[in-house]
Amino acid sequence: MTTVRDAPTLRDRLAPEFVAQRTALEQYQPPREFGVWMMIFHPRYLPILRWSLRVTLKCLGLYGRGVRNAHAFETRENRVSLRRLPAPFAGFRILHLSDLHLDIKPTITDALIGHLQGLQYDCCVITGDFREGLWTDPDRALAETARLMPHLRGPVYVVPGNHDSLEMAEALERMGMRVLINEHVILKRNGAAVCLAGLDDTHYYRTHDLTAALRGVPDGMPVIALAHSGEVYREAAAHGVDLLLCGHTHGGQICLPGGFPVMHHVEHPRAMSRGAWRFDEMQGYTSPGVGASILPVRFFCPPQVVIHILEESKTAAE
Repeated sequence: MTTVRDAPTLRDRLAPEFVAQRTALEQYQPPREFGVWMMIFHPRYLPILRWSLRVTLKCLGLYGRGVRNAHAFETRENRVSLRRLPAPFAGFRILHLSDLHLDIKPTITDALIGHLQGLQYDCCVITGDFREGLWTDPDRALAETARLMPHLRGPVYVVPGNHDSLEMAEALERMGMRVLINEHVILKRNGAAVCLAGLDDTHYYRTHDLTAALRGVPDGMPVIALAHSGEVYREAAAHGVDLLLCGHTHGGQICLPGGFPVMHHVEHPRAMSRGAWRFDEMQGYTSPGVGASILPVRFFCPPQVVIHILEESKTAAE
């Protein structure tokens, strides 16, 4: 198995022109990007609207329940049959976390740490969004992530989300995580190999580059790709990705009974908003995430820890 020790630093691995582009994009201010009226009415940027939503839920007697729901983690096992999977990787277990947003309420970190105890897996992947606010100080989110890190076993591979900056990515690498920004690593097991590729944010920054991420991957090697948002599904399928793991949607976070999301703000079908899905020959999984955004509440959409179990396809020999 590959490890993060003795690896070049993040900026050593990234092309200078990419670093310049990403840094410039991070410097855009919300009014320029969204417009003044969006800034006035968008709850993410106007504290009074967050306050109003909190008060409304409290008046309805739902706020406390929503907070409790946000601490009630479930573990979902997702068995994935891959036609090109080498036999030694059969049974390989990938712990998938997404959308941590742990700075919104530290007690969620405690609940997550407790839930992870005893889980069996070979490596961990995190598909972005460590910070709750888009442009807030990252220190609190990084501190909460540092509390979580000792409780993650094996190699930890990470891609940035639309809430994450290059500065945060460098801090995550110093914690021992391997951040994959349009690059890949080769996982090895008993002489067999699988490619794990990671993309930069595909939702807000749109600085992902599948061609760069897969450059040098041997023909015929199975590819598992990490992306913050499943909006890259068409490109990933066209590049021959076997399995795409993503998040971003929170599964809706606040849903109607039956888990139907109240809001859908991503550029992919609703069927891809939570759980397992397929597109052509590619399989995908969108995690509902372990954290919460705007308010630390969830309704009819529990926070989810996912363990993907790789299996050989019965038709692999065909």
